[in-house]
Amino acid sequence: MVFNFPAFSYIIALIIDAFLIFFAIFHVIAFDELRKDYKNPIDQCNSLNPLVIPEYLLHILFNILFVFSGQWFSLCLNIPLIAYHINRYRSRPVMSGPGLYDPTSIMNADTLIKCQREGWIKLAFYLLSFFYYLYGMIHSLISVS
Repeated sequence: MVFNFPAFSYIIALIIDAFLIFFAIFHVIAFDELRKDYKNPIDQCNSLNPLVIPEYLLHILFNILFVFSGQWFSLCLNIPLIAYHINRYRSRPVMSGPGLYDPTSIMNADTLIKCQREGWIKLAFYLLSFFYYLYGMIHSLISVS
């Protein structure tokens, strides 16, 4: 059993991915509360918008580690979501602060369904990634190089 940089990258990815799973769960719950009128759109957007940039930065952080450790397959699995995040942030509504969610348009049925679907897809992606990173960590620890 050898502790190497790819193993370290996968350990960091596991830890960060656990946080991203919590972000995705919060995202899903927040939009469900909004859909059922438990919270108003302004409060919901004020609680969701500060999490957008940290989510994107955390996701990019462990992918940079994958680049430096030569884990190209893991990087290729994450590139579509990184590209989606960049495109989503570039095409966000005009707002005064950082974030994606505008309180005036979030209650639109199409936007609400799209955001809720996005949360479920991200949750599924992060959960599957978690188990793949666990496998990658174990594989890199037991492989002889």
